Amino acid sequence: MARAFGIINFAGNHIQVEGMQAYRPVGAFSFLGRYRVIDFQISNMSNSGIDHMQVYIRRKPQSLTAHLGTGRHYNINSKRGRLQILYAELGTGFTIYNNDIAAYMENMEYIEKEHYPYVIIAPSYMIYTANYSELLQNHIDSGADITLLYHSVDTAKEYFLNCFTLNLNRQKGLLSIDQNHGNAKNRNIFMDTYIMKKELFIELVHKAKKTSSMYTLADIVNASCDELDIRGVSHRGYFASITDFKSYYDANISLIDFKTAQNLFDDEWPIYTRTNDSCPTQYFDTADVKNSVVSNGCLIEGTIENSIIGRGCVIKKGAVIKNSVILPAATISEDVHIENHVVDKHAKVIHAKDLTADPEKPGYIRRSDTL
Repeated sequence: MARAFGIINFAGNHIQVEGMQAYRPVGAFSFLGRYRVIDFQISNMSNSGIDHMQVYIRRKPQSLTAHLGTGRHYNINSKRGRLQILYAELGTGFTIYNNDIAAYMENMEYIEKEHYPYVIIAPSYMIYTANYSELLQNHIDSGADITLLYHSVDTAKEYFLNCFTLNLNRQKGLLSIDQNHGNAKNRNIFMDTYIMKKELFIELVHKAKKTSSMYTLADIVNASCDELDIRGVSHRGYFASITDFKSYYDANISLIDFKTAQNLFDDEWPIYTRTNDSCPTQYFDTADVKNSVVSNGCLIEGTIENSIIGRGCVIKKGAVIKNSVILPAATISEDVHIENHVVDKHAKVIHAKDLTADPEKPGYIRRSDTL
C-alpha cells in the first residue's frame, strides 16, 4: 500500500476540445472504443496501491459520475479503499476563477481528512502508465519538496501546443514552468503530475488563493522555484495529451498500431474500466475489416479500415469507414463513406453519403445527431 492518496484533477482552462467537450469533461471521453480517458489515471493509482482517490469535476458531471460509480470496477480495496467524486461549484463555464485552486479550497475539509502523509496529483486528460509507488519512493529518497513528471519529445513544434513545459537545470531542478509556444522541437512536456507532502500541498493551495484568485497549482509551484527544491523526473513509454480535437483523434488512431499499443498496455498493469454484458460483435458475409479495433456488441456488414469502432455500433451493408473514430452506439447506414472523422455517441449517418475530411483537420459529427 502506498503512503499517499491520489487526486485526479480536471482539465484546465487551456484545454479546449471543440465539439466533444460540450457534452462531457475530457476525462469522460470514450477512448479506443471501450475505455474512458480517466480510466488510465485511476488504473495507475489502483495498480500502484493507492486506494484513496479524489476525482474533481467542474462541469457537465453526469457522464463521468455515472462511469465512475462507486469505483469498485477499478479494483480498489473494498474495505478501506474509496473513490470520492468532488465538485467545483463556482460555475459551469471556463472562467479564470473556476480553476483547480478554487476546487481544492472548496473541498479542503476532505483533503485535510486524508491520513496519508503524501499526495499524488494527476491529470484526467493525459494518457500514460506510471508506477506511482516507485515514483513516490524516489521522491522520498531524493529529499525533494516536490517532484514533477515530464515526457521529453522532439515534436513540440507541431504537437502539445496547449501543454506546459519544464525548464530544468542539469541536475533536473526546476527553473520554470512555461507554455509550449511551438518555437522549439525538443521540449520537456509537463505531465501535470505532482508528488509532495500533504501539508506542503495545503500550504501551496492557501498561498495561491491569497496571491491571486486566478492562480492555478502550476502557477504557485512555478512561483516557488527559488524557495523549494522542485525536481523533474522523466517518463518513459507511451504518452498522449488530449488538449484539442486533433490530439484526441491522433491518440486513438495511433494505438491501432500494435507496436505502439504495446508501449501502453501491459498484462501486468491492467487498465480497468466499467464493463457491461454485451454479446460478441457479429460480422456478416459482406463485412470487410482491416487493421481496426472493434468493440463488443456491434453489427458489422460494411467495410472498416484503420478505424476505432465503439461498443454497440451498427455498420450497415455498403458502408465504408476509413481512418475514423466511431463512438459507442453510432449507426452508419447503407453506402455511407466516412473518412477522417470522429462520430460521437448515438449519432446516425443515414442521408449524407460522403463525409471525407482532411486528416490534418478531422471532421466531427455531433452526439445524437442525424445526418
